[in-house]
Amino acid sequence: RGGAAVAVRRAQCACAVAARGRAAAAARSGGGEAPSGSGWAGGEHERATAAPLAASVADRKHRTSVGPSKPVSQPRRNIVGCRIQHGWREGNGPVTQWKGTVLDQVPVNPSLYLIKYDGFDCVYGLELNKDDRVSALEVLPDRVATSRISDAHLADTMIGKAVEHMFETEDGSKDEWRGMVLARAPVMNTWFYITYEKDPVLYMYQLLDDYKEGDLRIMPDSNDSPPAEREPGEVVDSLVGKQVEYAKEDGSKRTGMVIHQVEAKPSVYFIKFDDDFHIYVYDLVKTS
Repeated sequence: RGGAAVAVRRAQCACAVAARGRAAAAARSGGGEAPSGSGWAGGEHERATAAPLAASVADRKHRTSVGPSKPVSQPRRNIVGCRIQHGWREGNGPVTQWKGTVLDQVPVNPSLYLIKYDGFDCVYGLELNKDDRVSALEVLPDRVATSRISDAHLADTMIGKAVEHMFETEDGSKDEWRGMVLARAPVMNTWFYITYEKDPVLYMYQLLDDYKEGDLRIMPDSNDSPPAEREPGEVVDSLVGKQVEYAKEDGSKRTGMVIHQVEAKPSVYFIKFDDDFHIYVYDLVKTS
């Protein structure tokens, strides 16, 4: 992977979190320690919930209030697919500059955008137009170049599959990360969304290149149960848009929102927690 060390590549995301003062940063290190939580794989590593693969889902009713009418604001420009840059300032710290690509606008929270920043492998979720820490947001004139995918059949085959992903470490050895390919990434069409057992947040890589270089192996899926067949027009019960509460071992709780359901694995969801800018990937079980 061009000599890139896994400790460096994964520490990039963690260092960015630390620089932004995010409390969850301490749980993730460049060496691949898993953050506390029940990830998509349901492995036996440390969990912060009492019930593995479960989240407390509260069906909160939307309250409608009647009050003075507000002036209708002009709709903002659609920036999905655009290159952006902006400043970021955490507390009294210095302003740092960030440049990246806007991948998506979250339908259940239109203020929230998914962004792939240059030089970082994880996907961030930010309310670009509402977060006071974002400054001088600028849409760049350069658009994201579209590339033709080299092997469409292979791309379709790997989606939803468990994989072993190899990274080169600083000493030249290979470090194996087991994960799941979730989907083709939007906008950047030769990239794929992927998450890992040891680090259940949303990453994206050009996995076809890794496969051809021997750094990605698709695991046999003989033990996987086939997807349940549905009648035409049948609506799948979804948790998207639900508020979730996540209990940690110290008794404290995190709250967030389910923002996306993985089509290839309908029990797997993306979650954006209120206190973190990472997008977490969890296998959720609906509870009453």
